[in-house]
Formats: sequence, structure tokens, C-alpha cells
Amino acid sequence: MIQNTPRPPGRPRSFDEREALEKATRVFRSKGYDGVTIDDLVAGMGVGRPSLYSVFGDKRTIFLRVLKAYAEAKGALAAKALLAPRAVRDSIASFMKFAVESATEEGCAPGCLIVCVAPLVDDAEVRQFLQNIADRVVALVERRFEDGISAGEIPSDFPVAARARQVVDLCRGLTMRAQIGTPRMTLLRDVEEAADLVLLPRLKTSSKRRA
Repeated sequence: MIQNTPRPPGRPRSFDEREALEKATRVFRSKGYDGVTIDDLVAGMGVGRPSLYSVFGDKRTIFLRVLKAYAEAKGALAAKALLAPRAVRDSIASFMKFAVESATEEGCAPGCLIVCVAPLVDDAEVRQFLQNIADRVVALVERRFEDGISAGEIPSDFPVAARARQVVDLCRGLTMRAQIGTPRMTLLRDVEEAADLVLLPRLKTSSKRRA
């Protein structure tokens, strides 16, 4: 009679999965998507090649996991910076400051995985993910402007949708300037003027053409 004996447990992992993904984020931020090899990920994540494939998958799968985790973490912090109770002008400045601080984070390559790396990836799933993120961020800023209208801080005819898109575009521009080496303090100073510009009153256009 053959007795079934329990299989010995596998060797415990010598790495923390979440920490390994954070390290992968730094690798992709530093080298971009196309510039990263499996050897780069093995070295950067501190994971052996067999474990990398069995736990995380191939480069594309790792990047998608990293991108989604990065977006979730940064998105929560960005929302907090924008929606914490304060005057609407300070909320917008705080939101843009967060973009600058994230793009100049110590220990990471300047820039942002979402703004500077992911848009260069030729992948339909990545493109759709980025579009969804952009839509959600614009909607979040719109919500803050609408709260400002309700509180009487900005006029009821304030162009909420257009200005929300402008705020997001300004954040992208600040992030890309960080990537090319613009100092953090310079960018933070520029945030103050940018926040004021966003809240300028809507220009009144005459319905009559000039002769």
C-alpha cells in the first residue's frame, strides 16, 4: 500500500513583492520602457530570473502592474492635495505642487511614469489606461471648481471643464520640465503664478464684429 505523504513546503520568497515592484518603478522611470531589459529588472528588483517570471511575468506584465500600482498610489495623494479643505486657489496650487514634488522625488529619475514614460509605450492597453486616468483627473479638478462655485469663491459662469483641462495640462508641463532638469524650487515658484492664471475671470467677448 502506497501512503500519500505531504509535499515539503516550497522555499519561502527571499523578497517582498510590493518592494520589488517599487524597485521596478524606479527602473522604468530611469530607463523608459523600451530601454529596460529583463536583466535590468532582475538586477533592479533584486529577484532571480526564474522568480521574476513565475511571480511577476514578462516585461510587459510587470510594467502594467507597476503602472497601475503607481497610478493608484499617486492618484490618492493627488486627490488629497486637491480636495483637502482650503480656498480653491490654494487647492489648485497644492495639486500642482504635488505634481512637481512627485516629478522631483529624491532617489528616482526626474519625471513621472504616467506622463513621461507610459505615453511612449506602443500598447493599446496602456493607451486606454492612460486615457482613463486623464478623464478621472480632469473630472476630479472639475469637482473642485464646482465646489468653489457652490461656495461663492468663483463665479457661476466659470469655464469649469476648460480650466480643469488646463490645470492637468499645466501639471504635465511642469512634470516634463522636471524631467529635463528644471530645479524643483523654480517649478514650485512657477506653480504660484500658474494657479493665479487658471483662476482669471472669463473674458467677455463682444457679439459685434469690429468694423
